[in-house]
Amino acid sequence: MPARVVAVFACQSCGSTSPKWLGRCPECGEWNSFAEERRAPASRAATAEAPQAVAIGDIETAERPRLTTGLPGFDRVLGGGLVPGSVVLLGGEPGIGKSTLLLQAGRGLAARSRDVLYASAEESAPQVRLRGGRLGIREERLFVLAETDVARIVAEAEARSPAVVVIDSVQAVREPTLASATGTVSQVRAAASELTRYAKSRGVPVLLVGHVTKDGSLAGPKSLEHLVDAVVSIEGDRGSSRRLLRATKNRFGPVDEIALYDMTGDGLVELPDASATLLAERRPGLAGSAVTAAREGTRSVLVEIQALVGAASAGSPRRVGIGVDAGRLALLLAVLDGAGLALSTREVFVSCTGGIEVTEPAADLAIVAALVSSTRGRALPDRAVFFGEIGLLGEVRRVPAAGSRLKEASALGFGSVWLPAGNVGEAAAFPDLRCQPVGRVAEFLEAFSRGK
Repeated sequence: MPARVVAVFACQSCGSTSPKWLGRCPECGEWNSFAEERRAPASRAATAEAPQAVAIGDIETAERPRLTTGLPGFDRVLGGGLVPGSVVLLGGEPGIGKSTLLLQAGRGLAARSRDVLYASAEESAPQVRLRGGRLGIREERLFVLAETDVARIVAEAEARSPAVVVIDSVQAVREPTLASATGTVSQVRAAASELTRYAKSRGVPVLLVGHVTKDGSLAGPKSLEHLVDAVVSIEGDRGSSRRLLRATKNRFGPVDEIALYDMTGDGLVELPDASATLLAERRPGLAGSAVTAAREGTRSVLVEIQALVGAASAGSPRRVGIGVDAGRLALLLAVLDGAGLALSTREVFVSCTGGIEVTEPAADLAIVAALVSSTRGRALPDRAVFFGEIGLLGEVRRVPAAGSRLKEASALGFGSVWLPAGNVGEAAAFPDLRCQPVGRVAEFLEAFSRGK
């Protein structure tokens, strides 16, 4: 007797289900997100096939080296390469370069005598071939499969035994046993689960391309992000050629590691010196510009903080932060007001240039310096770097990894650093840097007024 198909309504944002249609999801609060899906009840697996529990000390482990893709930045973001049996989800806006990046990674793996299966569910094989031709990809060990059926993709992978499988994209493949439409919550979850089972059982890394929604989050159920081992996002303004790759989740490596790329006619080209690239368009001698040393993953990067303080406003003045934490910006404005720099009626705009988001408290001193500089209409000292966390009472608190930040400033030829008094001891290893310790925000305001 065939299994009875059950009709349910599932939220396409969070995956919660309801026996009837709802205008608003009670779990995530999204409006008009419920869609009808038809599901067959899951059959219970045979008890004889169930795995048996094993004592943790008796589990055999074998160290297997990571697979390098030939893209140093991508490998670094992943923690050193692809871990055998891992599942990586690569997200990004349409046209940002997801397929280009994975085709280049496939070429790097194929060039190292490893078979790669590239399953394209959105483009035909000739279309993938044309894209590869523009990138100069002609490796014979890179195999393209134009298929949307996840069962057929897994069957082809079982037959060919590749070193890596790429799925482009997870929202476009479907599980044939489900009656729901492609891209729905149940389809995405089922397809990802089937691919994850294949990856874990065969020890083959699987790379999944994922779409993003209009608010920038990954499309599909949140369980998709919990299911995979790593979530990597590729970001950037489509009007610019610069692309930023970062890991937001990684079970086998650090998170928040970044790689900077330039989109060219030959594909994505890594920019190895991120600090020099991010500061290339900075114009010294202008009021409202400050340089800070931010931590991104395991390294420090120099970025420019720009501030613009506008004229007094009759209504509610705007406070706009781009690439900085809005909550901390409000805190810093209140601290400056308490230190004697009244900005309560002025419009304030703060931006972190280069498409980088700096939300760590260590950037507080640079934001304050840029605000003071813009308000007073006078540029900060040239070739100076600012970092330090600011507390509610106006004190400048020490920050972690000050040595790494100082090393990056020294390497790029900066001559002075304004830093917390608690981090001055770490500056002894950099005699070429003139260090200016800051204990309180009021001290910085006084030093700036004296022209130090």
